[in-house]
Amino acid sequence: MTAQSLELTDDLRNRMHELYRELHAAPELSMQEHRTAELIEERLTALGIENFRCGGSGVVGVLKNGDGPVVAFRADTDALPLAEDTGVEYASTATGQLDDGTEVPVMHACGHDTHMSAALAAAEIFAGSTDAWSGTIVWIFQPGEETAAGAKAMLEDGLWDKAPKPEVVYGQHVMPSLAGTINYSVGDAMALADSWKITIHGQGAHASQPQDSTDPIVLGAHMITRIQTVVSREIDPRRAPWSRSPRSTAG
Repeated sequence: MTAQSLELTDDLRNRMHELYRELHAAPELSMQEHRTAELIEERLTALGIENFRCGGSGVVGVLKNGDGPVVAFRADTDALPLAEDTGVEYASTATGQLDDGTEVPVMHACGHDTHMSAALAAAEIFAGSTDAWSGTIVWIFQPGEETAAGAKAMLEDGLWDKAPKPEVVYGQHVMPSLAGTINYSVGDAMALADSWKITIHGQGAHASQPQDSTDPIVLGAHMITRIQTVVSREIDPRRAPWSRSPRSTAG
């Protein structure tokens, strides 16, 4: 494989930026990414990459190129219910509806427009340079990342029955950093999030006798503060049981 054959050209970089602005201006809420999915399908089809819907508004592309490893690349597609106030000319003015019918502004505030633009640019590079590599690449455009519904929906829809199962899945996050640089971490990073529920039982009392009550709101507030400070102030995330990262030796 030669670096020149898989190079991001100035022309493709400019078109990737144009796609980013197009996606940024037209965000869609979690599990409602229908126009976004159609755009991704059109782009993959134009590149000759086999693709199919999965998990509702999820899209999967598969590019087979002879013998070799199976590698997947994941890009999120959903946006957040936030009003954009950046002032850029391609700022979002889109709105959407939450599950309860509430109309809200929508913005790509978490970088998923960058995910999709980068993934589709990579797809164009690999599809146009099949003499430089061999194997299979699976592109996973995952909906509903913000609500954790999209991955579950894709798996329940038989993602790995329909697409070749990869040896590794690459994803990305967008963080403030110097232009032209890539940061990496040893071990787990920005992953392995769990959610859990606690039921707090209280006891009511008359408003004139609050001392006779067991107020679950106050208990819950104390629990949130205490649990959060254990994780963020008392445990080194590099030494936590769920992390395999080595402890930093920096002073």
